[in-house]
Amino acid sequence: MGKRIIQQARGHGSLSYRAKKSAFKYEINYPRLKAPAEGIVKELLHSPAHSSPIARIIVSGIGSRFFYNPACEGMIEGQRIGIGNGSKPGDIVPLSEIPVGTRIYNVELHPNDCGKAVRTGGSSAIIIRKGTGGVSVMMPSKKEIILDGKCRATIGVIAGAGRLEKPIIKAGKMHHMKKARNKLWPRTSAVKMNAVDHPFGSGRGKRIKSKIAKRNAPPGARVGLIRPSKTGRGK
Repeated sequence: MGKRIIQQARGHGSLSYRAKKSAFKYEINYPRLKAPAEGIVKELLHSPAHSSPIARIIVSGIGSRFFYNPACEGMIEGQRIGIGNGSKPGDIVPLSEIPVGTRIYNVELHPNDCGKAVRTGGSSAIIIRKGTGGVSVMMPSKKEIILDGKCRATIGVIAGAGRLEKPIIKAGKMHHMKKARNKLWPRTSAVKMNAVDHPFGSGRGKRIKSKIAKRNAPPGARVGLIRPSKTGRGK
């Protein structure tokens, strides 16, 4: 009798395929303020769930209110940043008030959604033009998107660039890196499995099974390329 394939086991949500809650203890967001304010970088923190250092920022004049935001390159503890206005790295400003050609990160896709895009260490987007329809932003993937001018973003480039340049050296280090974020590693190729472990398993020699699942396949068999746009050899 076969066993559940790994996709089913991960979906079941057992402890073997669940990330530690402590990895996601820092929630990145922007404060909702009625008027521009000033923030102070209280400390820079390490977060296993993020690829860049996290800055704990206290809003001046509002008691103990604080929030977390990815740190920019050159940010230091004790630095003062603008919330709602400013032009230096680390300031949180609406897109309509940021000059064209400025590098930004942690961009809101909708006003007050607390930042959803460009949050990977070392990445940044660029404001390329402004118009009546909104602000055009060039994403790290070179794709241009148009956003509402009320959407906020942080000026600068996220810290943590070059994190992938250092070699891993040992498999144990990669194991702990992936486990902290609940990533599947190591990944075994489906065609190298047994027939009881995966729909693409078995197949001797080069007789590899198709990597296209049937359109109405049950959950355990919905693997590979699901509902491709077209099949067959292009002419």
